[in-house]
Parts: sequence; C-alpha cells; structure tokens
Amino acid sequence: MAHEPKDKNQKLNIAILTVSDTRTEENDTSGKYLVEALKEDGHTLADKAIVIDDKYLLRAKVSAWIADPEIHVIITTGGTGFAGRDSTPEALAPLLEKHIDGFGEMFRSISFEEIGSSTIQSRALAGLANKTLVACLPGSTGACRTGWTKLLKEQLTASHMPCNFVGYLTK
Repeated sequence: MAHEPKDKNQKLNIAILTVSDTRTEENDTSGKYLVEALKEDGHTLADKAIVIDDKYLLRAKVSAWIADPEIHVIITTGGTGFAGRDSTPEALAPLLEKHIDGFGEMFRSISFEEIGSSTIQSRALAGLANKTLVACLPGSTGACRTGWTKLLKEQLTASHMPCNFVGYLTK
C-alpha cells in the first residue's frame, strides 16, 4: 500500500495540548499521562501546552503545530463535553482536511463498556491536516488512558497491521 511506513520501527513526534480553564502543569494528570504513555512507547514529546477553553486560542496553537513539519501528531485532552465553555470540536474540526469518523465512534463504543451511557456526552474526534494526525480526547485521565491504549497506541505503531496512520504522517 502507498501509505505504508517505510520504516516499521519509525517513532513519531507528538504534541500534547490540555484544554482547560483550571488545569496547571502541577495538576494536569491527563496531560502527564499522555506524555508518559507516548514516551514509554518510544515516541518523542515535540511540545506540550495548556490553553484555556477558547476556540480562537485553541485554533492558533493547533494551527501552529499543524504547520510545523517536525510534529506528526497532536493529541488534545479536554473541552469535548457539553459544558458551557467546552469548544474543542468547534475549534478544531474546521482545521481538519479529513475527518476520521471511526475514531469518535470507536472511542464511544469502547468507553461505553467502561462508563455506560455517560459516553454519549463525549465528542471525541480525530482527523488529518497537513499530514498531521489531530486526536481530541476528553479531559479525564481515564478517558485519555482509554484513547491511548485502545486506539492511538496501535495506530501510531508503524508495524501495526493491517494498517496504521504512520505512513500518512511524514511531511
């Protein structure tokens, strides 16, 4: 296949964005989990930031990362619910060239087994922009663990078959 990675051991540069009006580096357990998980799998932390839940600030940060040829993946945590200021989907969906509908569908299906019908309040989403994967997860550490271990980890592993996203992410 044309999108197969050339190097089956290829590791990626991943940026982590926590979307929150209240989180700081000291209490950002979800962002910390994602950083530890990606490093444990051999990937490189390209950047990490915390941005308040403001769609224009979110777009600015993520747009800069999408434009950076050294960043392959952006994972956001937070702002995907229905609370008044939750705006991650509205902010980032317009930046995506291709939406990965199956990501949100699978996340909610897997999450249903863990938290039941509360998963319908998750607006997790993912897509591709400028050969960058953007994956938006809910803000809880449990949701980040689910998203990483059940979906992202395999899809960001170049040797995972029958397919993965790695081959799409080289700029």
